[in-house]
Amino acid sequence: MTDHRPPTIDPVAAERWAQRPQTASAWLHEEVARRMEQRLDWIVRQPRHWLHWEPVRGGLQAQTLLARRYPGARSGVSAALAQEEALARRAAARPWWHPARWRSVLGMEPAAVPVELLWANMSLHMAADPQALIQRWHRALEVDGFLMFSCFGPDTLHELRSLYQSLGWPAPAHEFTDMHDWGDMLVAAGFAEPVMDMERIELTFEAPQRLLQELRELGRNLHPARPTGLRSRVWQGQLLAALSQLADPAHDGRLKLTFEIIYGHAFKPQRRLAVAAETAFSLDEMRATLRKQRS
Repeated sequence: MTDHRPPTIDPVAAERWAQRPQTASAWLHEEVARRMEQRLDWIVRQPRHWLHWEPVRGGLQAQTLLARRYPGARSGVSAALAQEEALARRAAARPWWHPARWRSVLGMEPAAVPVELLWANMSLHMAADPQALIQRWHRALEVDGFLMFSCFGPDTLHELRSLYQSLGWPAPAHEFTDMHDWGDMLVAAGFAEPVMDMERIELTFEAPQRLLQELRELGRNLHPARPTGLRSRVWQGQLLAALSQLADPAHDGRLKLTFEIIYGHAFKPQRRLAVAAETAFSLDEMRATLRKQRS
C-alpha cells in the first residue's frame, strides 16, 4: 500500500491542534453538518447505534439532528460528549501554561462497542495520517455499518492561496486531498461502495479582521513551510492591507473566500475469505474431477 500521509502536513502541528481544547463549533462546520445530515435521506438502513466522531470540532448541533432522525437509536458519544465538555471546561479554567489545559481530549476512543453509523464531520483534512484514521473508523463499525464524513477539498481558499503566491509568501494552509484519493483510501481500508460528491460554498466578509477570525475557528495552517516565529505588527498591517485585494465587486466589495466541501459515505462489508494464489491438486483428484464433469 502506498503512503497516504499528506506531505504538506506537519505531524507535530497536527497533534498540537488535535490536543487544543475547544468548547464551541465553527459556524461553517455546523452548516456542513446540516447539509450532510440531509444526505442521510439516501441511506435506507436505520442504525440502532451511532457514533459522533469529535462532536465539538465537527458541529454540536448535528448531535440533535441525528437524535431527531434516529429517535430509537442509541448515541455512541452521549457519555463521551459529556466527559469531553467537562474536561474542556476544566482545562479552560487552568492557567495557559498548565499541562492539563493541553491534554488530548478529542484523541480518546469514544466508544468500544461497534456501531452501525459513524458520523465524522470536517476532521479528515486535519489528520497527519488520514489512512490510519480511516482504518480506526472501519474498526469502530459493525459489518454492514456505514460511514458518513466530510472534509475540505483542494479548491478551498484558492483566492487566499493565489494572493499569498503573488506576494511571495509561504502558503496560508496545507494542501487538501482530492475526493478521488479519499475514495481510494476508503477501499484500501476495507470499505465498500464509496460514494463521493462535492460542492463549493462562498463566504463573504465585511472586513479582513472578520475573515481572519473565521479562519482561526476553522483550523490552523499545518504546512511544514509555514513561518515558525511570531510575526510583527508591521507584517500584520501588511496582511490586513493585502486581504483587501479579495474584495469582490459581485458581492458589494466584500471579501470572498471559497470552500470546497467533500462529502462521502461507504459501507463496511463482510470480510472476504483469503484465496490462495495457487491451488494444488493430486493427479488422482484431477482424474476424479474430470470423470465427474463427463458424467
